[in-house]
Amino acid sequence: MQIDGTENRNRVIVRTSVVGIVTNIVLSAFKAAVGFISGSIAVTLDAVNNLSDALSSVITIVGAKLSNKSPDKKHPLGYGRIEYLSAMVVAAIVLYAGGTSAVESVKKIIHPEEADYSTVSLVIIASAVIVKVVLGKYVKRQGERVNSGALVASGADALFDAILSLSVLASAIVFVTTGVSLEAYVGIVISIFIIKAGVGMLIDTLDDILGRRNDVDTAKRIKQILNEDEAVRGAYDLLLHNYGPDKFYASVHLELPDTMTVEEVDTLTRKLQNRVHKETGVILAGVGVYSYNTKNDEAAEIRNKVLQLVKAHPWALQMHGFYVDTVEHAIRFDVVLNFEIAAEEGLEILYKEIGAAFPGYDLHIAPDVDAG
Repeated sequence: MQIDGTENRNRVIVRTSVVGIVTNIVLSAFKAAVGFISGSIAVTLDAVNNLSDALSSVITIVGAKLSNKSPDKKHPLGYGRIEYLSAMVVAAIVLYAGGTSAVESVKKIIHPEEADYSTVSLVIIASAVIVKVVLGKYVKRQGERVNSGALVASGADALFDAILSLSVLASAIVFVTTGVSLEAYVGIVISIFIIKAGVGMLIDTLDDILGRRNDVDTAKRIKQILNEDEAVRGAYDLLLHNYGPDKFYASVHLELPDTMTVEEVDTLTRKLQNRVHKETGVILAGVGVYSYNTKNDEAAEIRNKVLQLVKAHPWALQMHGFYVDTVEHAIRFDVVLNFEIAAEEGLEILYKEIGAAFPGYDLHIAPDVDAG
């Protein structure tokens, strides 16, 4: 179930993060005490991991608050992307915690110290596993509910932590029952998982900042809405611009008959913009227009011939925005190229082939990328 309204979304993020902070601080305190008393590096590193989780939740709250600032003159599209920057800080903290844990574990392997677990220690570690599973499921569910990548990542991380704590518990039981100490090596395993999680968070956030491929379902729904209007022959070049979670602006080209007046186009685009926003939440900020020929059969014949030449190449995915002026001898259209060929190379081939088929015509071919 999705939550409506930015204010409600931020309230859920803050409340869930506070639950995570309190829980992780309590767990960290108990584990640190167990680690200090028993002399277990694995338990101590698990405590550090919980503390880094608490700090991550604090940063998530700060990021959510700052990203909710109203647009201003300096940032007219708002501050939503701050959430991505806060996620990068969280990733950096996780990586630091993982690196520190690895160093300390290696030291314990080189200079081993025997741990001393009590029954109370084992009960505390076992309880921590259960608490982390419950916390992880709760945080992840809330993150999916409000489309918060930071919360989803925190929930997944908590479930991961439960597995790591379980490995600490297992190593403690092995030591108590057999006298074999595995905790330093378990510490190395914990470090690897922490570092891996940090790298994954960093890559995921960088993808958001650099710009991802259009979300397939959202793009499909927007095109469906646009194409349902009888005046629209096609919707092309759709680009979704992300300015934070659930904050999307879009631009698109519509193929319309060459008989429409500017007034008719204006009325149509405003109607479509309102419908797209109402049904998807996406602001259709830019609407360009391609005109298509409706006045003579010769234009249709030329289009079919050009389309045959274009589609003969597997790297040419689509042709649209086609218009031919048979009086001025001009042909223009857009072609969508896949990433297997450079745009310059593809255009050179098309200009040569179409120019040979229609000598005397002025060609203008615009390349488009396969944005999804």
